[in-house]
Order: sequence, then structure tokens, then C-alpha cells
Amino acid sequence: MRISVPGLPRAILDAQPVIAVKNIDEAVERVTNFLQGGNVGLITGAGVSVDSGLRAYRGKDGRYMNPNYKPIFYHELVDSSEKGKAFRRRYWLRSFLGYPHVRSTLPNTTHFAFAALQHTSYIPWIITQNVDGLHHKALELGAPSSWNLSRISDRILELHGSIHSVQCSRGHVIARNKFQDWLTRSNPSWHRFANDIARRSQKLRTNPDGDVDIEQLGVSYEDFVVPDCPTCLLAGHRNSVQKPGFVFFGESIPEAVKERALRCVEDCDRLLLAGTTLATYSAFRLLKHALEQRKPVMLLNVGPTRADGLSGIEKIDVATGTILPTIARAVIGRPAEEDLIIREMIQSGIVKPPPED
Repeated sequence: MRISVPGLPRAILDAQPVIAVKNIDEAVERVTNFLQGGNVGLITGAGVSVDSGLRAYRGKDGRYMNPNYKPIFYHELVDSSEKGKAFRRRYWLRSFLGYPHVRSTLPNTTHFAFAALQHTSYIPWIITQNVDGLHHKALELGAPSSWNLSRISDRILELHGSIHSVQCSRGHVIARNKFQDWLTRSNPSWHRFANDIARRSQKLRTNPDGDVDIEQLGVSYEDFVVPDCPTCLLAGHRNSVQKPGFVFFGESIPEAVKERALRCVEDCDRLLLAGTTLATYSAFRLLKHALEQRKPVMLLNVGPTRADGLSGIEKIDVATGTILPTIARAVIGRPAEEDLIIREMIQSGIVKPPPED
């Protein structure tokens, strides 16, 4: 079985960048005009979470830009053999150490600006490739009385799933916080190891999916314990085949999610893509669908993307955090100053990008 990590063609990476705007003011004006009419569909990628301290997969320091990086694939993670158990020990140890960082991460200025635009219905829905849940947090923190979990789930589609849940091979789903507690109880020595790192204020290199690189520490995965699913045990089955609630390489996106995403593109008047290289076909398919329907498309991303060179796309090569709060304020107009909730949303958000390697 041959599965590869989606990437950008060498020709795109080596191409000379196209200067899409002369300055920040022009970028603000063009994106503002694009959003002004409302009913804009939004697709986001890892780039919008960089200011929250999460690395983009394919940015300058992105894990997927390293040709030597070998991720665990779906068929390896769910393999019931001893080899599969070894893959699961490796994955869950790295995730055990990295998940607390992702869990504690806060929405940045881009998340809150998009939340304000969604709250005011300029952006009726968001499709995100991210599994971090930060779009959800921005709405929960920004307008808790208006956005309950049901409404948020209806308006934000997680194309690749969520890091905040875990599912066993028999379909039993639990919250990731609870699973983290199981891992802690099953691995007291690794819990002490994590606490020791925290006490020394060390930072492990954490990827957007919670995976951390610990090989350089010289540790072994052999003694890490992945607990059996308690629900399976009650039914008389020992089952440690558990995976996070997001789509792995080599795993298919559920058909219901694909169909819902296509309907979202069909229902919008225009499509904005932000912080994504579109390297994964799941998002690129949605862009192609919008172009086939002759919808106006704007791409806001720093650096090369899979869409570079395609006709019918207006590209702005500027970081979202640089311009989104200003754009949200301009698009929303007077309510951005007079409505307390909207004003605080636009003024909220952290700006703490991860340190360079």
C-alpha cells in the first residue's frame, strides 16, 4: 500500500511569488469589498491558527515540509497485530505529551474576527480543515448567550474531524479529556516526565494535531500503555485500538461530511479561503466545485498554494492576523462600535506565534 503525505508540486514551490497587493491598505480594501455583500462561505486551514501558537503543517517550519518526516497512517494505527500496537504506543505517547498544549490554546485575532463576521451573518458557515476547535472557542467565548454547542456544530463543519474526541474500533466515542485521564492513570512515569518538562518550562515541538517530536530526547515507546476501551471490556472484549476523532492519512472523510461541504459551497454567493495551501484534495475539491459554479473566489494565504496559476481566483498574499480585525470592523460597520458583544469580539484574541526552529 502506497500512501503519501499531500504536498505542493516542486514547480509551485519554486515559482516566483506573485505580488497581489501593493500594501496592507489595499489588502484590507479588497477583502472588505469581497465580504461586504454577505453570504460568503469560508474555508480555513492551519495558517489561521499560527498566531495561537500552533505551527502550520506546510509553513516555513512545517512538519510536512520535512522530506524525512514519516507520519503514522490509518491502516498502521488500527492494525490489530503487535506491529499495530507498537504504532499506537508511539502515536498515543506523543499525543499524550502534546495534547495539553493544544487543549489550552486560545483563539487568536483571526478566529475572533471571523466569529464576529459569522455572528453578524456575513459568513453564514465555516468549513475548517483544522482539528483544534479554535473557531468553536471564539464563538463560545465571544457570544456565549447566542452560540450554544448545537448551533455552533450546525454552522462550523470540521472537514477533517476534531482532536477533542477519541473513538475505539467498535465505535465507542469519548471526550479526549477523559481519555487523557485514562492515559495518565495508565502511565504514571510518563505523567511525571510531562510534569518535569512543565516545571523546567521546556517546550516540546507540537504540531497542530497535538503530535510532538520526542525522538531527540532519546526516549522509548515500549513501556507506554494504551488502555482498553472500558465499554468494550463490559461487553467482554479487550480492545486498545483507539484513534483520535480526526481523519488520518489513508482514511476517508465520511460521505456525509463531503456532501455537507459541497452543499455549503453551493449555497454561498462567493467563497473565501484563508490560511490554507490547499495541499489536501478534500479542500481543493471544494475550491474546484466553487469555480465550476462560477462563484467569485478569494484566497488569503502567505506563500505558495495548490491553487496558484488557476484562473478565477483572487489571491491576497498577506497573513490573516495582520488585516482581519480591521476588515471585520469595516464590513460590520456601526454595530462593530455600538454592539458590546461584536466590539469585544473584534478586539479579542491572542497573537503568540510559535518560535522558529
